[in-house]
Formats: sequence, structure tokens, C-alpha cells
Amino acid sequence: MHLVQAKTILSANNGVNIYRGCTHGCIYCDSRSDCYNMNHDFEDIEVKANAPQLLDRALASKRKKCMVGTGAMSDPYNPLELELRLWRQCLEIIDRRRFGATFLTKSDRFLRDIDLLVSINDKSKAVVQMTLTTADENLCRIVEPNVSTTTERYRALKTLQETGIPNVVWLCPLLPYINDTPENLRAILEMCFDVGTKGIIMFDAGLTLRDGNRAYFYQALDRHFPGLRKVYEREYGLSYAIQSPRAAQLMAMFHEECERRGVLHTPNEVFSYLHEYPQPYEQLSLF
Repeated sequence: MHLVQAKTILSANNGVNIYRGCTHGCIYCDSRSDCYNMNHDFEDIEVKANAPQLLDRALASKRKKCMVGTGAMSDPYNPLELELRLWRQCLEIIDRRRFGATFLTKSDRFLRDIDLLVSINDKSKAVVQMTLTTADENLCRIVEPNVSTTTERYRALKTLQETGIPNVVWLCPLLPYINDTPENLRAILEMCFDVGTKGIIMFDAGLTLRDGNRAYFYQALDRHFPGLRKVYEREYGLSYAIQSPRAAQLMAMFHEECERRGVLHTPNEVFSYLHEYPQPYEQLSLF
């Protein structure tokens, strides 16, 4: 960990990246890619120590309420957050200034802040986004080794459901020849339906690889799935988009099941929902 004093914190799309880097160890992580120009070891997390102060000033200057989210460069509930509590401070500011909040995590640690999420949701809107990639606990410990398992995440979403706070699930990536099976997809979808998921994001049944994260992913394949690296190199070469050979079948199943259950299932639908600030409050705040 190393601390920095940032100049800004809120992106043009109202995203907040307090941390850069991560210790979850997910074997497929795109944030390891060279294109992000991270000038430190990925596990040596950069911490924007003044993030809450910057966010408070940024929100104070906004004329219109909106949803405030987290970026993709780290999980806001990485282990450092338990001690530093920077994201909690940001949630307190969001709550006080009556903005909405959403974040993406793989951790059940978000339950620490359930009081703030309830308060935000009562005033405007809070949405918890959770990544679920495999229903197999043993496989989860291989591909996402240093964070809550799928069962732990599912239980956290069940607890969240009791509060009435909505959730969105990222059902990705599906790694060819690893978790890209109809059985796995069906099991995750059943978890989503059981916790009342509002929408599910699934991108073309595959993953993305580029300079930086490709090497890390292939090293993990060599350790845990001997011989599979050669299959990837033969079938995909240096392609950026790595699609499962079952993609058509899996995507059809995904859309059909979500449509049947009334769950949002296209990226445009889900992202529109995440960015939508509740209009009734906007109108009331004018008076």
C-alpha cells in the first residue's frame, strides 16, 4: 500500500476510484492490463488518501443530483478498506448530500456499511453490484482466491434482499473450458433469481485478454489447468475478445431465462438502470 494526494476524484461519469490495484488475485483481471499505465505493482495498492474531501467538494458543486459509482480499477471493499474506511466516508458524504450510490464488489464486506446503504436508499437510491462467476466453491477459490467465495457472496445478497436494497449481478467472465458450462450458468442464474436481482450483465460468454493480463492469466492456467494454455494459444492467438465455443448456446439460455423471470439482461438496460437517479426526489428537491 502507498498513499497519494489526488487532485481530483470524480470522473465525468460520476465514478470514484479510491484505490488502484487489488489483492483479490483473480486470474482473469483486466485491470492488470498495460494500457492502464499503472506504474506500481498491482498488489501494491495506491490509496487516494484525500478521496473523501475531494468527493465532498465535487458533490457540493453539482447542481443536479445523480448516482455516484465506483470505477473498475479496484474493489472498494478490498482488505485495506476495513482499516482505512475511505469508501465508508464517501458513502457518508453521498448520504448527507442526498446523492445515489452504486458500487461493484466481490466481497461480503459491504455488509459493514448496510446502515448507510439503507439510509441512502431511503433518500434516493443505492444499488449493490456483485460479481458471480462460478457456482463451484473449489473453482472459485482457484480463479478468485483472496476474496469471498460465491456462497459467501450469495448469502450477503440474501441479507441485502431483506433490506429492500436492489442488486445487480455481473455474470462474467465465463472462461472457455473452465466455467463456461450450461450447468454453471443455470446455477448462478438460480442464485440471482433467488435474491431478487434487478439486472444481470453478461458480455458475450467469454473474457478479454491483452498485454499485461494475458501473461498473468496464462501463468495461472499453467499452475491450475495444465495444458489449457496451449489450447488458448492455438484457438485464440493474441485476440482481445476470447469467446467460449458455447457462446451462442449460453447467451440464448441467459436471455431466455432472464426474460422469463422479468430480469433486465442487456447491458444497455442494466447500465441505464444503474445511472438513473430517481425522479420523484429530483422533483421534490426543487421546492
